[in-house]
Amino acid sequence: MSCLVYVLAQQKGGVGKTTTTVNLGAALAEQGQKVLLIDMDPQGALSAVTGIDMLKVSKTIYDVLRDPKFELTDAIIKTEHGFDIVAANIDLAAAEMGLANEPARDLLLREKLSDLEGYTRIIIDCPPSLGFLTLNALAAASRIIIPVQTQFLALRGMEILMETINKVKLRINRKMKISGILPTMVDSRTVHSKEALEQLKESYDSLVFETVIPQTVKVSDSTLSGKPLLCFNPTSLAAKAYRSLALEVENREKAVI
Repeated sequence: MSCLVYVLAQQKGGVGKTTTTVNLGAALAEQGQKVLLIDMDPQGALSAVTGIDMLKVSKTIYDVLRDPKFELTDAIIKTEHGFDIVAANIDLAAAEMGLANEPARDLLLREKLSDLEGYTRIIIDCPPSLGFLTLNALAAASRIIIPVQTQFLALRGMEILMETINKVKLRINRKMKISGILPTMVDSRTVHSKEALEQLKESYDSLVFETVIPQTVKVSDSTLSGKPLLCFNPTSLAAKAYRSLALEVENREKAVI
């Protein structure tokens, strides 16, 4: 089975990128995929929510990017959640400046992933920006998943993101495709959330996943526990939604946009 690289991208923070990354990874692992998560955010949120003790982590994605001789496999950490992870910490914030003069610097991650074997799904969590780190992820992407909070303010930056994706596809990564736009933090009790979801579907039609992720405090509770929601509360509505998302993501591979 070939390996697909999924990138979770959105320049707005607080839309559920990290939560989606970890729970989609757990759901795909439940389906039998061999999954690797990569944390490309200097804040290291993905590393934190998987329960990794960062004080014991000596090698991160920063080492992978800055050292041409450093093997990606040397930074992989096994977890008890069914997937592996490459962690990140604040050192990654220095990457953009430190690698400013690096030849083909936007392709550093893609080059390292090209030598990686043994995984069928790689999922990359990006920072809330469209800078160097996100561009590296997009250059390596097979597919893009765009989480969008169902609030009107969250929809305003979509045009900029789509323009960036189109430019990367044209100039750097012609094989990249959009898997889908994922409505997150959906509160079906409010008119605002319902109307924002309707507008998202009107604007992007079939790009929008049928699956929506409901607003729930269970996500915060699972974050504090250092476990994916699928492990912390596997019968919750949000956990079921992430399993549904994993199935939809896989089904879309048969007719990917």
